[in-house]
Amino acid sequence: MKFSCSIDLVHLSDEGARSTIFSGLAASGWYAAAITMKLLVEGELRPASGGVRLAFEELRSLRPMRPGDEPSVQSEILEIWPSRARLDQGLIKVHSSTSNQAGEAVQIAVANLLVPRRPDSDHRRPV
Repeated sequence: MKFSCSIDLVHLSDEGARSTIFSGLAASGWYAAAITMKLLVEGELRPASGGVRLAFEELRSLRPMRPGDEPSVQSEILEIWPSRARLDQGLIKVHSSTSNQAGEAVQIAVANLLVPRRPDSDHRRPV
């Protein structure tokens, strides 16, 4: 699945940005994470009846987002397993990669989500 939006909020001035390690204007890493979350929420990865993010196993910024960038997110479900404690819930591990318009990875995240199981699912099998 792939989702996209545009970037226009930055946290450095033109003049100040030239002397930083970014050598120019850059969006905050947390802003990039917020854009990623927005894209995920608006995207097509929708577990049945929603989900709750339990933990990030990894959240890494690889390069800065720049003004005018058009980030997109691709997500892949890595694992699915049933909850041991609650038969009506399961867990999924999702890898999401946020890229700029040139296809360069900007940020990656691996997260575990708690999701409801389908009522008709076989409780002996993963979600």
